[in-house]
Amino acid sequence: MKTTNQQIILSGIQPTGELHLGNYLGSVKNFVALQDQYQCYFFLATYHSITENYDPKEKRRQILDLTASYLAAGLDPKKSVIFNQTDVPECTELAWIFNTLTPVSELERMTQFKDKSAKQAANINMGLFDYPVLQAADILLYHANLIPVGQDQVQHVEITRDISRWFNNKYGQYFVEPKPLLTHIPKVMSLVEPEKKMSKSAGSKHYIALSDEPEVILEKLKGATTGMGTEDTLPPGVTNLMTLLAEFGSPQQVEYFNGAIKAKTIKYSELKETLAKLISDSFADYRKKKKALLAKPAYLEKVLKDGAKKASKVARKTIAEVKELIGVSV
Repeated sequence: MKTTNQQIILSGIQPTGELHLGNYLGSVKNFVALQDQYQCYFFLATYHSITENYDPKEKRRQILDLTASYLAAGLDPKKSVIFNQTDVPECTELAWIFNTLTPVSELERMTQFKDKSAKQAANINMGLFDYPVLQAADILLYHANLIPVGQDQVQHVEITRDISRWFNNKYGQYFVEPKPLLTHIPKVMSLVEPEKKMSKSAGSKHYIALSDEPEVILEKLKGATTGMGTEDTLPPGVTNLMTLLAEFGSPQQVEYFNGAIKAKTIKYSELKETLAKLISDSFADYRKKKKALLAKPAYLEKVLKDGAKKASKVARKTIAEVKELIGVSV
């Protein structure tokens, strides 16, 4: 693991299914670049994932799938600590301590709780409500300085900063206040409902998975919404497609299609076919690597266990010092 910069990066993704373009452009692509510059911890947010409706029989497969996805995308266990959240139980222990400091009113205003509650009205559980406190524990357990997030996650970093201050004010200066490290990637939107963020929960037609085969990518893009804009603005669906073209295409291709849009000669079928090939080609190596990795579950398990050993060393030290500070060690 490289430590050319002693600042610590931490982030995690829930193992709830295959990674999609939103995950990649908003997070994973950035993770791969950051691991060469910082001390990095990238974890599988498994405890967070069980706050949603899920099939327990599927969870282990999802954990291995996300681990393979991390590695296929370019995360290197020699450079970064890659681990499963559930293998480091100190995170839940620290979360309980933080629960004693966090006002209920602060959690009630969190937008993600409201959004997720609306999606699973029959399962509004305490885990959904308490999600930001566990996330704060994930971050502060490793004394992370920088948290790579999209704009929609800044609120969670802010409450983590609040919790670190509440702890320090009560028990003495100990935790650093982490800062969000905003990604330059704009939010990737749903193919079918481009006013909404790309998400697996909305259904397979709404997202492009990194492991989708070329014909699947083309079929999904053919069904992507373009819609009607105005004289001055592009419709959200077209803006979304052009955002993807800017990420995967050449400057010449972007210029060509922008020109066609302005001239009102645009053929969206041509744009979609071009984009499908670009995305398919970009992830050809990823698809090949991921298939090979999934055929070696013992190796994937070893990556997680080795990462957990490294993470646990830091976590145990932190929780021991926290217990001393709050007066519960004997």
